[in-house]
Amino acid sequence: MPSNTTCNKILKAIAELCGIKTHLTYHQSRHSAATTILLSNGVPIETVSRLLGHTNIKTTQIYAKITAQKISQDLEKLSGKLTDLEKEICNSI
Repeated sequence: MPSNTTCNKILKAIAELCGIKTHLTYHQSRHSAATTILLSNGVPIETVSRLLGHTNIKTTQIYAKITAQKISQDLEKLSGKLTDLEKEICNSI
């Protein structure tokens, strides 16, 4: 496993190749992966916690913000499930 310093050097080289002016760090990349890649695409927070190596899920809850987009997606899923349930109930009556 590469050290934090090694990862930061690699990220700096990638940023230069891509023309990114922002200073990137390994910590930022973990946070971004947790928030914008994993949680926003429906990966359960328990899984994210394990992937990040956290022993306590509360650490993950602080570390990985739940985005407004994720909340919207979750509520849309719930709405679809409730609509399906309503149809099943109406069909059985």
